[in-house]
Amino acid sequence: MDNFAARGRFGVAERKKAKRRILCIAVALSGLLQFGLRRPRSRAAATATTVGRHDARRRAANGSRVIAPPKIRRHWELYLLILPPVLYLIIFKYVPMFGVQIAFKDFNVVQGIWGSPWAGLKHFEAFFQSPNFRLIIRNTIVISFYSLVAGFPVPILLALALNEIRNGLFKKSVQMITYAPHFISTVVMVSIVILMLTPHVGVVDRLYSLFGKDMTNFMGIPEYFKSIYVWSGVWQEMGYASIIYMAALASVDPALYEAAKMDGAPRWRKIVHIDLPSLIPITVILLILNLGNIMNVGFEKIFLMQNPLNLSSSEVISTYVYKVGLVGANFSFSTAVGLFNSVVNLVLLIAVNFFARKASETSLW
Repeated sequence: MDNFAARGRFGVAERKKAKRRILCIAVALSGLLQFGLRRPRSRAAATATTVGRHDARRRAANGSRVIAPPKIRRHWELYLLILPPVLYLIIFKYVPMFGVQIAFKDFNVVQGIWGSPWAGLKHFEAFFQSPNFRLIIRNTIVISFYSLVAGFPVPILLALALNEIRNGLFKKSVQMITYAPHFISTVVMVSIVILMLTPHVGVVDRLYSLFGKDMTNFMGIPEYFKSIYVWSGVWQEMGYASIIYMAALASVDPALYEAAKMDGAPRWRKIVHIDLPSLIPITVILLILNLGNIMNVGFEKIFLMQNPLNLSSSEVISTYVYKVGLVGANFSFSTAVGLFNSVVNLVLLIAVNFFARKASETSLW
């Protein structure tokens, strides 16, 4: 009897322990199903989630403040480097375009740009009907083309010649002599030209007198003005303009010269078949840019070289705009003339670039 009661109590205790074990196992299984058996996330997904949480916290901390894109933050030094030229273009090139509208108005300083009455194309018609229109356009185009034809090939020839020089001291001396005139100011350059050509005092006039010729006032003869202007500019700029061609020649593969030498090619063959083809891309780009500025003749030099005797050959658009606009205070008329000049240059640039793209693979865009 006692043994039976003891076995009964033992059975009840065992059942209670079994129930507790089953309950613990069920709780453990439910925890595993909830946390341990979920699909594990990839490292990228975890990183993205972490970054998203950080961005959310940063946005919440910054409020409405604008945050720079990741690329700008990563390369901020490069964007800071390009900022000054961009600001220069915006401030000095694009903002002044606001004043172009006075070409279509009768501008009055008191009324301002907005208050001045509209005049339409009156100032353009006045310029086209002006007795000086043909003279100014002819002088501008002739001087520009003359400068391009005479000055464009000279830096290329100088670069080719310097590239063939093997004596380092002589090469550096020629480069220094040809580069130096570029750094002379325009006022000093014009003074040198005038002093050299002045009658009775100038070097050129003295040489003329040695050969028994009469003294000549070269700066007072209209037929001589264009040549004096163009060739003095060629002398001043040919060395500095040859630098970009020298850089293009320096990038030519030396193996091409070695192969040409092994084939027995003379120097002029190397120039024709190696040097000139390597200069074609940069030559086309510079030619397009120069033709796009064919209506722009430098104001300072030509204005300083002008005098009443050579005015029929030296009056160009830039000097005419200065005299009419600033000296004569006719701002609307001068703006119309300047706008006409800019539009012509833009059309020429687009046309030349179009033909260059059709004729070769090199173009601005």
